[in-house]
Amino acid sequence: MSEATLRLENQTEKKVPLGTTFFDLVKSLGKLKEVIAVRVNGQPRDLSAKVEGDAEIDFLTFDSTEGKEVYRHSSAHLMAQAVKELFPTAKMTIGPPIEDGFYYDFDFERPFTPEDLEKIEAKMVEITRRDLQISRMELSKEEAVRLFEERGESYKVELIQEIEPPISAYRQGDFIDLCMGPHLPSTGKVKAFKLISSAGAYWRGSEKNKMLQRIYGTSFAKKDALDAHLKKLEEIKKRDHRKLGKELDLFSFSDEIGPGLVLWHPKGAIIRKTLEDFWREAHVKSGYELVYSPHIARLDLWNQSGHLQFYKENMYAPMDIDGMPFELKPMNCPFHIMIYKSHLRSYRDLPFRWAELGTVYRYERSGVLHGLLRVRGFTQDDAHLFCRPDQIESEILKVLDFTTFVLKTFGFESYDVYLSTRPEKYVGSLERWEQATAALESALKQKGLAYQIDPGEGVFYGPKIDMKIKDVLGRSWQCTTIQVDFNLPERFGITYRGEDGKEHQPIMIHRALMGSIERFFGILIEHYAGAFPTWLSPVQAKILPITERQRDYAGQIQQRLGEAGVRCEVDDRNEKIGLKIREAQLMKVPYMLVVGDREAADQTVAVRNRAGESTTMTLDAFEKKILEEITTRTT
Repeated sequence: MSEATLRLENQTEKKVPLGTTFFDLVKSLGKLKEVIAVRVNGQPRDLSAKVEGDAEIDFLTFDSTEGKEVYRHSSAHLMAQAVKELFPTAKMTIGPPIEDGFYYDFDFERPFTPEDLEKIEAKMVEITRRDLQISRMELSKEEAVRLFEERGESYKVELIQEIEPPISAYRQGDFIDLCMGPHLPSTGKVKAFKLISSAGAYWRGSEKNKMLQRIYGTSFAKKDALDAHLKKLEEIKKRDHRKLGKELDLFSFSDEIGPGLVLWHPKGAIIRKTLEDFWREAHVKSGYELVYSPHIARLDLWNQSGHLQFYKENMYAPMDIDGMPFELKPMNCPFHIMIYKSHLRSYRDLPFRWAELGTVYRYERSGVLHGLLRVRGFTQDDAHLFCRPDQIESEILKVLDFTTFVLKTFGFESYDVYLSTRPEKYVGSLERWEQATAALESALKQKGLAYQIDPGEGVFYGPKIDMKIKDVLGRSWQCTTIQVDFNLPERFGITYRGEDGKEHQPIMIHRALMGSIERFFGILIEHYAGAFPTWLSPVQAKILPITERQRDYAGQIQQRLGEAGVRCEVDDRNEKIGLKIREAQLMKVPYMLVVGDREAADQTVAVRNRAGESTTMTLDAFEKKILEEITTRTT
């Protein structure tokens, strides 16, 4: 056969001679400008690859997920070449594409400075102008080891020992890197890029290994797209919850206490209380019962639950109490099971819906701690539902309704939903798995929620639904998870008496809506840019008398609004009114009530919101307005 039939993505067929490069194919179709790689029978390939037989062909552009990965992986190689030309003693490790960019880790004697990044970026520009061809090499393991040993790249040699041959590498000029590919045809195809930052990172993510120097970057096919992304990054910096948390005096961390342990300041604590009050009120109205459980339990409990076998690396060392080992709880579920076991249960009793704001403790490595988003002690908005197998679907439907209500209250109405199915290693019968998975999928369909199947990503004890909310910047945050569990009911031997008079095992549903109070609070800070809606704001109104003469009237306003349930403060310092307004705006107070002689005489207030809009109204009218925002939880 001297020709091959290629089925293109537009359903057309094209015959080409065997050995034709995909570069020539793309060029003949006039797509060379936008196509950066191809997918051949589902496998991504370089444009330099040759047609070997009949195949289905998809063209990868930067607009596709795989196209972005190819583009940014080539950008990482471009950066690595620049680093090697500027700093020859730097040893290469790995440099993958990531969401919105790429990074590369180097073993170098010192951290890279901002000035280094500028030099590296300039060198990258120079290399793109050389427009070096990027070509694939296939090597035996011995050839690959010899090649990288000669180049002094010991980390690459270590990686090669773990790879099955044939081993591929990519060359661009004098630069060679170990890589599976595919890549762009040449360095000149990388059009717009920016190095973002540098940080330390352990080799292979283990604290036992050497600290490397990581450089983060991003790249786009067009400069205007890069500019838009950099503008978004600046906005993300402004919204960083760690920065705003300090500026707004919401929370802090202390080295004397320990990393990953949050100190809630008064203003942050009142927001947390408001959030938790809403959570409890909403759960009670939705048919849940509230429970509380201890922070520690005997080690035997965690052995029975399986946490010591499956989760030990995230648990703290046991403590000795009266000669008995106890453990800080990493989960709330075993406690709720113990509540279930405290009575005999009938099929008529089910379902039980038990909710707890339960504080748990998990050992997170210091390198992954990140403000409120990754901590060591946190409070889960946890709930466990115990139900009969025939109740799974109806309970999931209720949970989905409740989830969307709670998230919508905070202004989140856009989600990415994933249904994770049975992994390779699992417990429970196939029949149970199929029943639970079908119930989850049916519930998602009934609610009209678009979802993606995440094959094999369920937890070992059952399938699950994950929901990622999207904030005002379009970023996704993992919050809600709904997990079906066959394992713990079996481990703890919990049963209910069925209609047939026999003992049956209930199904347990794990459910968290916000994930954790700490993480959700951090997300809210960034979502609102610190300007919380009135119902959540720590100070909802700031009363600003212009002179000392209005102090009494300001005090009367504070007393009246306070008694009505409004969190308000008086700023009666002997300062100019402009300064008081600016400071209240910096603290993102929703309303500033300016009172002078006229307002005191007329029993009115000059209302100024944090956007700078002003109006004068009676105190009655303002009280009605702000209370409506608070009670309706307007966002």
